[in-house]
Amino acid sequence: MNLVLAKTETGRALSDIFAVARDRLPGAGLIADARQQAFEAYERAGLPHRRIEEWKYTDLRGLMREVLPLAAAPDAAALKRADAALKLHAIEGVRRLVLVDGVFVPNLSDASKLETGLSIRTLREKLEADDTSELFECDGSDAMAALNRAMMTDGLVIEVADGVALATPLHIIHIASAAQPAATFTRSLLKIGKNASATLVESYIAAEGAKSYQVHDSLVLAIGDGTRLDHVRLVEDGREAFNISSAVVTLGAHAHFNTFGMTTGSSVSRYQATIVCAGEGSRVETNGVNLLNGRQHADTTLFLDHAVPNCASREIFRAVVDDRGHSVFQGRIVVRPKAQKTDAKMMTRALLLSDDAEADNKPELEIFADDVTCGHGATTGALDESLLFYLRARGLSEKEAQALLIQAFVGEAIEQITNDDLRELAIAAALRWLEARS
Repeated sequence: MNLVLAKTETGRALSDIFAVARDRLPGAGLIADARQQAFEAYERAGLPHRRIEEWKYTDLRGLMREVLPLAAAPDAAALKRADAALKLHAIEGVRRLVLVDGVFVPNLSDASKLETGLSIRTLREKLEADDTSELFECDGSDAMAALNRAMMTDGLVIEVADGVALATPLHIIHIASAAQPAATFTRSLLKIGKNASATLVESYIAAEGAKSYQVHDSLVLAIGDGTRLDHVRLVEDGREAFNISSAVVTLGAHAHFNTFGMTTGSSVSRYQATIVCAGEGSRVETNGVNLLNGRQHADTTLFLDHAVPNCASREIFRAVVDDRGHSVFQGRIVVRPKAQKTDAKMMTRALLLSDDAEADNKPELEIFADDVTCGHGATTGALDESLLFYLRARGLSEKEAQALLIQAFVGEAIEQITNDDLRELAIAAALRWLEARS
């Protein structure tokens, strides 16, 4: 009875939020109709809960409880705070594309003097042009994806032409600056043509004063035949934030997708990605690290669909959990009946630093073909006491010894980042986490 009442009250509150925000949302006509349909799809399902298998370990009805009102467009004070936060997370040699409180900010971005074959425009522009293609599809029937479709305000629409190798990485930076609790809804699309290459970085950070906020983000990637995309994703949100993000990736023939994600921020985060090998000979390398303490909860859920023959995938995931943190990894690999000669492997390991830390690892294989090489594994344990004793016997403090072992533990995943500067960026984020627990 209590669950039904809570769902009704939450649904009514969100209906009011949607009604109030509707006039602020870009797009009319077909766009407005599609938004309404997406919102109705969300209302039918409501916030995901533990009875839904994919959300078994991340019950948003209990953890998040409600969706906050849409954040206001950033004013001058908010932009000033965002600029200060941006300087602390600046990366040299990248093209910055900055979203503040869910709104693209040209003055903080590098969207001019584009390389030949590169096109960048905002999602708001695409929505206001009544272009519904690619905007209300591709991310399935998940309730949170439907909510993102209904409420999305802005994002980036990026296209890379055939044969273009981008020399400068693209860096999409999400900054929360609102002083009051609020939610942002963003969506970005990246389409890369044939025989091209690019690097995409995503960062989630908070400006000073931003605390209890929610991020609802979605990313759609289309990777053409013979193309390579390197993707790095860093979640360093404020410790009271919620980050619910999704990605849908489609690979063409002989395409290569290398992705790395690290979560050190947010109170509760959930990253769900669907990766489809749609062209023969494609390869996927997906790597991730959760570094958690306090009462942080971080969920990484990956669905890898081998739909055609002769494709390969590798998944490496590491979690380090301290205090009463909770890490979740769900990795599901499906090999379709026609996907012969598939080579797929998945390994997840968790390191628990306290008796109250928790890690749930759930690797799955569904194989409907008979000529494949597939495997998965999962381990959970504590730091090796003999190694700690060895290091401490050589003059290191307990925290210093632990830090060295933790760096070695997560190093296998971080080393998969091919760009030297971005690898150093991930290492720096890990070191910040290690220093904070000292």
